[in-house]
Amino acid sequence: MPRLLTNRTHIVVLVLVALVFPAAAIAAAGGGDSPRIAVGPARPIAVSPLQRPIESFQRLVRVEAKRIRAEQRAAGRRRRHAMLAHLPGGVSLATLDSIAACESGGDPTAVSADGAYRGKFQFDLGTWESVGGHGDPAVAPEAEQDYRAALLYSRSGSSPWPVCG
Repeated sequence: MPRLLTNRTHIVVLVLVALVFPAAAIAAAGGGDSPRIAVGPARPIAVSPLQRPIESFQRLVRVEAKRIRAEQRAAGRRRRHAMLAHLPGGVSLATLDSIAACESGGDPTAVSADGAYRGKFQFDLGTWESVGGHGDPAVAPEAEQDYRAALLYSRSGSSPWPVCG
């Protein structure tokens, strides 16, 4: 499914480029027969006959891009829920979401001001490695951060998050 969205996105972009550049060139070369409107007391400007279709097309592009992003977010949420259907230690996804919202605003790429705490659950590197994490928690996939936090919660309860747990 993610591959299909990527291909669809590329097709949409190619179609947009193919349509926008010729339309922009025609609009730019509108010539002297374009109607003119006044923008202030003494500054008439040319209004291209293609202006409304271009604006309509741009609106369509924005709406379609927003829809595609929403589909991608929904697919990511479905993958996350499927992956975390059976969290270690019986911790609930609601509990993890609550801790993450408090720790980082739910941002998987968050890094503390001093750089010591990283990712959605603000792991320090030692704690991250103690639950099997490798590398930087802030660049790990969100589902992995959730899984590692569930492992930590099942082992230590809410004590690793003294303010948010």
